[in-house]
Amino acid sequence: MPYVFHPFHVAEQMPDEKTTIVALLHDVVEDTSYSLRDIREMGFESDIVDALARLTHGKNVSYMDYVANIKENSMARTVKLADLRHNSDLTRLDQINEEALSRVEKYKAAIQLLSED
Repeated sequence: MPYVFHPFHVAEQMPDEKTTIVALLHDVVEDTSYSLRDIREMGFESDIVDALARLTHGKNVSYMDYVANIKENSMARTVKLADLRHNSDLTRLDQINEEALSRVEKYKAAIQLLSED
């Protein structure tokens, strides 16, 4: 399935307009040449940009520290949980290999951390 459908799927899970916007943009900074500054300059509200900042995994940050930071922002947390659930769906893949299974285990740990109160 083309990757472009992933943000649409995540967005469909969102409860309101702001989280839908964050869901649609959640991979933009990591996967394109756009920066958070670019997004801010496009006129998006600061709470949306803040959520996107948390959803952008810094190169020098461990995965679980990145996830723990997301937990502190309700919009980012809602989007990341939907993102992780979709990324954990092995039916999306043409091949299921050890790398895919390992990623799913990592995602399960992240879901557990984000689901804790």
